[in-house]
Amino acid sequence: MSLHIRVLFLVLVFVPFISSAPPPNLTKDYYQKTCPDFSKIVRETVTPKQGQQPTTAGGTLRLFFHDCFLEGCDASVLIATNSFNKAERDDDLNESLPGDAFDIVTRIKTALELSCPGVVSCADILAQATRDLVTMVGGPFYEVKLGRKDGRESKAHKVKGNLPQVNQSVPDMLSIFKKNGFTLKELVALSGGHTIGVSHCKEFSNRIFPKVDPGLDARFAGVLKNLCKNYTTNKTMAAFLDPVTPAKFDNMYFKNLKRGLGLLASDQILFKDTSTRPFVELYANNQTAFFEDFARAMEKLGTVGVKGEGDGEVRRRCDHFNNLNV
Repeated sequence: MSLHIRVLFLVLVFVPFISSAPPPNLTKDYYQKTCPDFSKIVRETVTPKQGQQPTTAGGTLRLFFHDCFLEGCDASVLIATNSFNKAERDDDLNESLPGDAFDIVTRIKTALELSCPGVVSCADILAQATRDLVTMVGGPFYEVKLGRKDGRESKAHKVKGNLPQVNQSVPDMLSIFKKNGFTLKELVALSGGHTIGVSHCKEFSNRIFPKVDPGLDARFAGVLKNLCKNYTTNKTMAAFLDPVTPAKFDNMYFKNLKRGLGLLASDQILFKDTSTRPFVELYANNQTAFFEDFARAMEKLGTVGVKGEGDGEVRRRCDHFNNLNV
């Protein structure tokens, strides 16, 4: 082998390795020395907020999911649009993300900046707050490893195709989950997060207007039609994703699907589709199995596309990049 060929071979082999930053090593005690009160501050901030606004838990869980499935768990969904850039949160698929979820992250960031300025990332705040809120309303405890950095990009035009939509088929949703390393079973487990939270009428209006979806329970459909009768003029109207135990994280969501009480078409199809129905049946009959699988899936979700020192930052404000012209 000539010297020229050997050199070319080494360049081809090693350049990809050198040019990409290694993934960060997330750890439970990342802030033990730099911000020892991190967990305490998060917990003491989310507790009163959830008490005042019971939909905060569901909203924050949804915000976390939307963040991680586009560009990884890097708090890019928190960025506000400015004159230079239309951010993720202003894409149509994100326009109904609840203000309470953004608010809780802002409150925690404000408290942490007083205690340990410039240390804790917004991405870690969102991950930890989501776990604490889920457990507060009865969901499983799962481990949150820390050390994420905040992303430096948030583009609205990248949202479509990276988030599941309310009228998609199971294969279409699975293709999006697979891009992030998730299996069909994990898709169903994470969908169980809809045991808390709300959805705006426009997300399921096609199931009740002009005709009722035959897969929807008739009495439930009547309630929804009355609730949403003015949804085109009152865009704030919303319904609980779990109409039976909306404030409790449990396996009722899956029981509801068996009774035609799935609010979104993408919920109900999990029972209709033969590939996902066995998992719905499993979780409807065994809450422990659901909790265990949900917890593992959430731990996995929290590691998707995380940024390290080389390709991220710790924002001073969660809704702005440190370089405001980005």
